[in-house]
Amino acid sequence: MAASIRSIVRAPSRFFLVLQRIHQTQVTVGVLRAPVITPVIRNFFYSSKLLNLESSEKNDHGVESLKDLSRYKDKPWKYLESEEYIERYGSKPVWANYRRNHKGGIPPQKTRKTCIRRGKTCGNPCPICRDQNIIIHYQNVSLLQQFISPYTGFVYDPTRTGVCMRQQKRLNTAIETAKLHGLIPTQLPFVDYTGEDYSNSHGAVAHTPPPPSKTPDEPWYSWYGSIEPNEHELARVKKIYKAYLK
Repeated sequence: MAASIRSIVRAPSRFFLVLQRIHQTQVTVGVLRAPVITPVIRNFFYSSKLLNLESSEKNDHGVESLKDLSRYKDKPWKYLESEEYIERYGSKPVWANYRRNHKGGIPPQKTRKTCIRRGKTCGNPCPICRDQNIIIHYQNVSLLQQFISPYTGFVYDPTRTGVCMRQQKRLNTAIETAKLHGLIPTQLPFVDYTGEDYSNSHGAVAHTPPPPSKTPDEPWYSWYGSIEPNEHELARVKKIYKAYLK
């Protein structure tokens, strides 16, 4: 009985080992063909490579592994003060000279979802994905202010800056965090509370009538004294709280 159980347990591992050997033979030699087993092998190795790629693509903070290669990953705001940045962008924002490739004369209404898919960068990445030294962080105020309108205080639409939707979500999160930490000023609308709508002199506001004169034994409401409690309910409550009643 134990031998049969061991053989059943070892069967899947042997099966995948055979598939791996057949796949290696097909890749190296290119002579052996198995039209039935080949799709199974392809799906198996594709899923394993995809899992390894997704695990290596992101780190604990959710940033691509390409960003880890940057020497400004610890202090991303230093890159905006370097000579490399000034030589490449000058005094303009990082998205100023960006133009996305599209068919026709009318640009698309939405930007692409992401520029990096399965570890491969597209041909014309967005202004943030094309430069590995540009890292979105809530302390990188100089970068975040390039995506905020100085007149309205609103974040620019991605159709204007060309940023992909993945980086746009990170921008919104970083800008909100920077505002909560007081690194970026928040513009609040001014409301004047001195008008008559907020004062007691308005016609709809009346004076509170004085309280009626009542004796200490007289209830506040006239109908409260005519209420008689249920005897069974009163006995049940007294039984529950008899330890607290004197």
